[in-house]
Amino acid sequence: MLKGKRIVLGVCGGIAAYKTPHLVRLLKKAGAEVRVALTEAGGRFVSELSLATVSGEPVLGNMFPATDTPGVDFTTHISLGEWADALVIAPATANTLAKLSAGLCDDMLTACFITLRPNRPVLIFPAMDGQMFLSASVQRNVLTLSEQGCHVFSPESGELASGLCGLGRMAEPEEISAQLHRALASLPHDSSFSGLRVVVTAGPTREKIDGVRFISNYSSGKMGFAVAREAADRGAKVTLITGPVSLEAPPGIRRIDVQSAREMNEAAESLFSETDIFIGAAAVADYRPAEPIEGKVKKGDSEMEMRLVQNPDILAGFGAQKSARQLAIGFALEEAGGIEHARTKLEAKNLDLIAFNTFNGTDSGFEVDTNILTLIGRGDETVALTKLTKEAAAGKLLDAVERLLPRKAKQA
Repeated sequence: MLKGKRIVLGVCGGIAAYKTPHLVRLLKKAGAEVRVALTEAGGRFVSELSLATVSGEPVLGNMFPATDTPGVDFTTHISLGEWADALVIAPATANTLAKLSAGLCDDMLTACFITLRPNRPVLIFPAMDGQMFLSASVQRNVLTLSEQGCHVFSPESGELASGLCGLGRMAEPEEISAQLHRALASLPHDSSFSGLRVVVTAGPTREKIDGVRFISNYSSGKMGFAVAREAADRGAKVTLITGPVSLEAPPGIRRIDVQSAREMNEAAESLFSETDIFIGAAAVADYRPAEPIEGKVKKGDSEMEMRLVQNPDILAGFGAQKSARQLAIGFALEEAGGIEHARTKLEAKNLDLIAFNTFNGTDSGFEVDTNILTLIGRGDETVALTKLTKEAAAGKLLDAVERLLPRKAKQA
């Protein structure tokens, strides 16, 4: 969602300003362009050089640049508001809240606030002493800004620069980045995915042997989470059903955590009728112990026999009952040369598209950040992708899915 977005970051005079270079780095890493509007007081807490270095852009402060500067733009205070896709103010001081609320405009930050084009989100993260924030005047200004459509986030509790502990801390850069992501994701989208209900399964499943042991696999969930994030960034309403993984859910996505294949199947089946696109990226165990044992199995003979029974095939279940308007997308993890098995799986499970995922144990498959996919559609349509990050591969996959949408709309 942040890729290619143009963000103005307003930095005011509070000790929390020391966190802003890290925030800029996070936004840049996510693909955003960032320009910093620094107040005079903000420059006492963080240097222009630091912010210019991490943003790659000159820091903006005074609305009246030196007249002898070659190529200077004397209308930046207007063009900045036109340029920005969003305005983030962090930290926001009591003084800046008062100026914004009153419509005062005496520096680049307040000018950008006034000239920002309609429907561009404004996120404000106050940071100050807790009693200052709770004072009647500050709360009046917060209410005014909220009524104007700004997203004003109450400060967090913790240790303060005064030595006190309580309300007043600015949110951490990671939380600010996540809130910006959510704000942009909530805006109307022009993508073909806008409003579509997408269900993605991700990660491994765990099949219980006894109270402390299970059968599983090495899936990290990274591919499924990348697909869910990409679908949400394109405006879809995404539900992510995931097995046990150590990943944070992308912002704005409904997450359902499960353990076993049967739990994942139950969660998926409850959504089948309302799903427009079902993407099965999970590494679901094919079999489970027939009779899991309560407690812990004690070590006994040198050999142990265990009877396994087949788990439900979640993707095939959706493929068998989907209507003409619904799409079923699958993954097939195979060693090089296993592409024919992927084609067979496409037909047998009534899928519209399958991603043949080459497993080589080094840079494609489980527990790595890259994949080598071949996208196979109906009619033997095949697109072989080079090695890509899982995020980039998710984008290519959804590009292929998007090309199927007009065809499905005609069938429906």
